[in-house]
Order: sequence, then C-alpha cells, then structure tokens
Amino acid sequence: FGSRHSEAPAARAAPSLDFGPRATPAGMFARAAGGAVFRPAGRLAPGVATGACGAWIRASHSHLSFEAPKSRLDRSELYLPGTQVKLIPKAAKSAADVIVMDLEDSVAPSEKPQARKNVIQALQEVDFGSKTVAVRINACDSVFQYKDVAEIIEQAGERLDMFIIPMVGNAADVYAVDMLTTQAERAVGRKKRIGFGMIIETPLGLSNIDEIAGASKRNESLHFGVADYAGSTKSRTTNIGGPNPNYGVLTDRDGDKPRHFHWGDVWHYPMSRIVVAARKYGLRPVDGPFGDIADPEGYKAQCYRGAVLGCEGKWAIHPSQVALANEVYSPSDAEVNQARRILEAMAQAQRDGLGAVSLDGKLIDIASIKQAEAIV
Repeated sequence: FGSRHSEAPAARAAPSLDFGPRATPAGMFARAAGGAVFRPAGRLAPGVATGACGAWIRASHSHLSFEAPKSRLDRSELYLPGTQVKLIPKAAKSAADVIVMDLEDSVAPSEKPQARKNVIQALQEVDFGSKTVAVRINACDSVFQYKDVAEIIEQAGERLDMFIIPMVGNAADVYAVDMLTTQAERAVGRKKRIGFGMIIETPLGLSNIDEIAGASKRNESLHFGVADYAGSTKSRTTNIGGPNPNYGVLTDRDGDKPRHFHWGDVWHYPMSRIVVAARKYGLRPVDGPFGDIADPEGYKAQCYRGAVLGCEGKWAIHPSQVALANEVYSPSDAEVNQARRILEAMAQAQRDGLGAVSLDGKLIDIASIKQAEAIV
C-alpha cells in the first residue's frame, strides 16, 4: 500500500469492488505494452446544467460534465478523540455539520481497542440528529485498520455515514478500505452505503490525487492533512496550518527606500491541487486543521482563504472553532442577494438575446451564472 511508501507503484491500483458511476464502460484497466495500466475510474458522467440560464450550458462539454457529490452540509467538521467518551454526546449537540470520532492520531496505540469500543457504543446509543457522522480509521499500513472497519460495521448498526481515511497515498489504499468495507457490509446486510473521505497528507498522496479521487464510488470528499504534509515534505515549521513568517518575498532594492516583506501562503499549492481534483471528480474539498485554538481571527482567515479557493468547509479541532467555520462557509445575505441579481440579469439577457450585460457597471456573462449558482 502506498500510504507512506513512495516505492509503491500507483499503476498497481485496482478498481473498487463497489462498482458504480466511476467505472468506465470499457472497465477500469487498459492493457498496454507495459502491462496493466490504471485508469482513474470514470467518475465524469454526462451531466445536465441547472439554474435559470442552464439552457445556455451544453452538458456535453467534458469540462462541465460530472456526477454531483452526495449532498451533505460540510461547513464544519468537529474532530474528537475516540477515547474521550464524555465529549461525544456534547459534540452531537453542537452546531457542527459533521462529527468525526477519531481512532488515529489522537489515540495512543495502547488505547485504540478501547477507543474503537467507545465509538461503536456511541454509534449505537448517541442521538446525532441529522448530522453527518464519521469515523477516522487508522491508515492502511497500521495493524488497526482492518478491525476498525470490520468491527464498526459489524457492531455499530446503520448510523455511520462515512469513514475518513488517513495517509492515502494512491488508489490501492482506497481499494483496500473499499474491499474491507464492501465485504463487511454484505456480511451484515447493511442497507446504507458508507462513504469515504480521503486525507491528502503526503507528497505521494498529492502526486497521485487524481487516481485517489476517482478510485471508488464511495468517495465523497478530499481533505488536506496539513501537519503530516508539512512533516513529510520536511517543511521548516512546527505549526499546524496557518502562515509562516519566513515564507515570503522582499521587494527589490530601490535606492535608499525601505524594502517591504510580503508574506506568502505556503499551503496554497496543495490546497489548490486538492480543490481542483475534488471538483474534477465531483467531491467536496475540505480544509484541514488550524492548531492555534487561541487565535480565532487566524482561524477565520484560513476559513476565508479556503472558501475563496473553493473548499466547502474546514476541520474544527476545538468546539470554539465550529461557529467560526459555519459563519465563514455560509454565504452572507449580501452575497446571496448579489448572486440572485446576477441570475435575474442573465435570465433577462437570455430573453433579450444577449450573451453579456452590464450589472452595476461590471460585465457579467455565462461564466457569472456558474459563479452565482455556487452561492445560492
């Protein structure tokens, strides 16, 4: 498996056992001179444009055709250790859209069996209401993953919505979890399919992100695991997310004038890459953790950055971060009103036979429709 081992060839990835919209008619493998070559599963399915002016958009265009992700509100994902039993009912009553009970990094190896039992009991007994309920299982290269998957499915009932899979390095990692999940679901006759969220937190995972995103019909979301990514790239930082004061540029020399230092965003490339792959395959891109829980303004700034890039939400590693994520990832009344005005103006333009019009002195055209519909 490729979770931490760069020598694991991506070409050996296998198709999901749970075949679906991502499986191409010709199959997921093509035979070439060099042997079996993995094709990212064909998640791009013919789509139909929606909205007031959807008739203008040709659904046959490949760059507009995709299967929409499963509809889930995903502004805030509250993570809590599976060892902290008392926190689970409190989290269930919080304003978080997604509750993620963790069996991986926040749980010591000696505590993992008990944490798994706690999670199973919570899934059986706690009322989570309409929230999405997920469990972050252990990675493919651990000795705990198969029991995480098998015992939770066998014992916890139907309430679980998703597995969050850490340290995903290539499509084979997704396949491994899919295989276990499919077998366990069939064994107990589970009716509701468990979805997958994959955490990208290594150079291997980022370089193989397209095959990961298209590896299974279960895939719903891609997440950025910034701390492990920083460690695996040997980034000189000890922060979990956020900016780095040493990452920036100094303005050119101009005589005796003072020079200015402009901070950069050290995480911009991986974040953008995750968003692009997620949207390509119809998944939800989700920003990862921000470790300084005493800096709400810093957390909000990271939320705004993610929202502008195209993320749908962000992790909350402390309850105080939930409201901040919900606020930023919920469009304001002003944004919604402006988006509706754009749609109304373009609908009128369509009736008038125009392709582009001016609204408040700014040009809007067919691309503006997609931007506005993303808000409303």
